[in-house]
Amino acid sequence: MRLTPEQHAVVGHLSGHARVAAVAGAGKTTTMVARVLHLLERGVAPGRILVLMFNRSAREDFQSRLAATAPAGQALPDVRTFHSLGHRLSQSLNRWGVLAPRRLLTADWQLERLLRQATQQALEAIPEAGERALEAEKLEALAHFCGLVKAEMAEPAELYARLDFGEDTEHFAVAFEHAETLLADQGLMTYADLLYRPLKALEGDPALRARVQGFLDHVIIDEYQDINPAQQRLLAVLAGREAAVMAVGDANQCIYEWRGAHPDTMLEDFTATFGAAKDYPLSTTFRHGHALALAANHAIDANRRRPDQLCLAAADNPDTRLAVGQGGQALLDELVAWQRGGRRLDEACLMVRSWALSVPMQLALLRQGIPFRLSREDRFVFRLPLVEALAGYLMLALDASLLRDPGHLLVLLSQPTPFVPRERLASLAARLAESQRWPERHDPLIAALKPHQRRTLKRRWALLCELPRRGGWSPARLLEYVSEEVEAEKVLKRAAARRDKGEEDVRLLDVLVEQAREAPGLAAFIELLRRPVENRDDGVLITTVHGAKGLEWPLVVLGGVNEEDFPHYTRDNPLTPPRLEEERRLFYVAITRARERLVMLHDGGDHRPSRFLAETAWQDGVKVAERLVAGASDASVAPLRVARPALVQRYLERLGRPLSIEAAEPTAEVAESSVDYRVGRRLSHAVFGEGEISVVEGDPDNPVIEVRFHQAGRRRLIARRAPIEFLEGEGA
Repeated sequence: MRLTPEQHAVVGHLSGHARVAAVAGAGKTTTMVARVLHLLERGVAPGRILVLMFNRSAREDFQSRLAATAPAGQALPDVRTFHSLGHRLSQSLNRWGVLAPRRLLTADWQLERLLRQATQQALEAIPEAGERALEAEKLEALAHFCGLVKAEMAEPAELYARLDFGEDTEHFAVAFEHAETLLADQGLMTYADLLYRPLKALEGDPALRARVQGFLDHVIIDEYQDINPAQQRLLAVLAGREAAVMAVGDANQCIYEWRGAHPDTMLEDFTATFGAAKDYPLSTTFRHGHALALAANHAIDANRRRPDQLCLAAADNPDTRLAVGQGGQALLDELVAWQRGGRRLDEACLMVRSWALSVPMQLALLRQGIPFRLSREDRFVFRLPLVEALAGYLMLALDASLLRDPGHLLVLLSQPTPFVPRERLASLAARLAESQRWPERHDPLIAALKPHQRRTLKRRWALLCELPRRGGWSPARLLEYVSEEVEAEKVLKRAAARRDKGEEDVRLLDVLVEQAREAPGLAAFIELLRRPVENRDDGVLITTVHGAKGLEWPLVVLGGVNEEDFPHYTRDNPLTPPRLEEERRLFYVAITRARERLVMLHDGGDHRPSRFLAETAWQDGVKVAERLVAGASDASVAPLRVARPALVQRYLERLGRPLSIEAAEPTAEVAESSVDYRVGRRLSHAVFGEGEISVVEGDPDNPVIEVRFHQAGRRRLIARRAPIEFLEGEGA
């Protein structure tokens, strides 16, 4: 193996604990394999070494690479995931009589059934949670809560008070306790229990801890920034005072805070748990070129909780090209150009922050006939229940006979949810399809409903009867009308298991309305929403940033890079400093998946480009990379003007490639944070050189003009004036 000096330093670490800060694409798996082989060469017994990987696929990859590199006949150490380690430990504690044997719940329906029973018991003490507590999404949220209690080793009531689980979840802490009793009584356990049960037993018994310690000399953990408190505490118990722990990871890539991870785990918590440690950087990426390395360094630099480390591109890396575009057409143009260059679509990845943002991309690809595949098949646009229902509403506007189809009516009565059990809705749909009129108040079907349920469904039926008279409306107007009549935004937020899920459903609704505005007619839009499509192995992959962690592609198109989408926030869920840093880490992970080309797309229109685009200073990175590739001497060219000269100069010094750099001239500006961009809808927009003018509507009788200027990747608001007048002064 050819190793860099930094990698050699990690491999040759002598003794004690170590932290290895590895940037994206730094070859950390190669380094860890070399470290294990080095320990074996030094005479460390394989059984005294434990390697922990984040998931099964990473474990299998590491095992195969270790076996392929090791000398023939060499015995190899244990390579495990935390779950497999917990399973093995549980078996030992079972044999010793410390823990009672339990059967692992492996199917989702088994866990849902148990949580339903726990919820019913909890409702006896907290009846105000109501019937909604038994809905599938609330049970899913309860499962997440129970797992998080065990991941963080937290008190249920304290965790519930700290986090926002939304309406109708007041019973969660009590339901957790009932679920624990049911698991014990039935001899069952969840995946979280594989660590939770052994850890509780070990932490509560010093003699038991001593019994499992002393078997390890070295522990190496990959993706350390993503482990949760339970995993860290179990590791500390097993390592004891004898084993040397080497944590490999990158705090800048900590993106799983929603399941207990935190960047401080890699930063301060490691030394607080294990003691003094030797720090090693793996700063060189073998994935992409200077332009993207500089963009990534700029992007993460605004975070306060981060390692003081630059990502440096290796000399023979691809010369990664960067671009920013707007809208679905830019996506199509990019993919067509990629194919014209002789490249395959399965070399490309279309990445989004959330699945709702993939909907316009999916529709654009469908219109153009470009094949694609999704990392999750249930996220195809036409398979989403909300999309299926909205398409059904539009179909009814063109075909009144669907009022006599009980299956069709059931879909429309069910979405958005009226908070009525599906069995009752099915009976009501069958009755309405047959009678074509709303039942009398004393009818058992209606009498069994609560007053608010009756009102909701009666209003829904009136809407369905009215829709055939709206067939001449445009698809966007009709969608907006249906959404208002069924109170879609309010219902989607209330029905969601978690706040972020409700916000994504509302965003999906907005996206569909935006797409409907581009449709030539109602029938064409319905056909597009219902067009059959399957995963194509030869198509472009569509995935979320979370799904792309640890992967890379020659071409990455990052879609939906709009303010409020990425970073994600709403008026009801504002962006706090910690959440902004988490969003910025997610963006950092997204852009560092590319090897040869990265394209960042924003939607334009009423959507402002994300602040993250400006923070990358990507044009500066492109200019610096071009100068480095050209190898021009400072004597023959003018100095490069960049927005962040100190950061760029530091990068160049680390490379040993001096260039003449100077600060770009600042422009007069109004601080963006003091300006409310959401004054109203945009009436007109024009671009001039590196600037743009927008006329927006605040007070309809008093339009406002906004002028922005682009420089070195920054989009600065120079001025906003009302009423419209000529701007004076430099930069006007």
